[in-house]
Amino acid sequence: MKVVLLEDLPGKGKAGEIKEVSKGYARNFLLPRGLALVATPTVIKQVESNLEKEKLEESIDRDKLVELAQQIEGKEIRFKARMGDGERLFGSITAADVAEELSRAIGSVIDKKKIDIGESLRKTGSYEVAVKLASDLNPQITVVIEEEKEKKAEKKAEKKAEKKTEKKTEKEAEKKAEKKAEKKAEKKTEKKTEKKAEKKAEKGKGKEKEEEKD
Repeated sequence: MKVVLLEDLPGKGKAGEIKEVSKGYARNFLLPRGLALVATPTVIKQVESNLEKEKLEESIDRDKLVELAQQIEGKEIRFKARMGDGERLFGSITAADVAEELSRAIGSVIDKKKIDIGESLRKTGSYEVAVKLASDLNPQITVVIEEEKEKKAEKKAEKKAEKKTEKKTEKEAEKKAEKKAEKKAEKKTEKKTEKKAEKKAEKGKGKEKEEEKD
């Protein structure tokens, strides 16, 4: 029985080919599953017409992919990221992030599945990343991750503010210590003055007693 294959079948043939198969195989497997049609003249013409359209579309798509690959090749996209401890990023740069930024840069939508990034990027630096458009079309882009300068400035400002606060605290502590020392010295002086006054008073009383005796 002659049939026209509608799909590629390993070991049997490719879509559009006319094959001689057993009636049982055709009726029980190929025809019920929509993998083939009985090879009538009308069906053969229809399949041939569809195949020509598909080849034309594939050719157009291929041209578009080649053009897209040329646009992508050598592109550099940059990310600003916040830094955490140990020179690592807060979070990471993912394939989705790269795809979104690349799509914006070239004006065409790139699926994140096409970005061959491996693991997410978690450190600053420059990375070479492939974009898998087709088996033989893998343009390379450069992904650059930099630390956010604003955040860097904020950190400096924070450190400066901390140092300022420390100095202020130190000065306040010094002033308190000085005041305590002054108060201590004043009390000491007051006590000395009181003792001198007491001694003078005692001496004066002693003289008065002696004069009374005389």
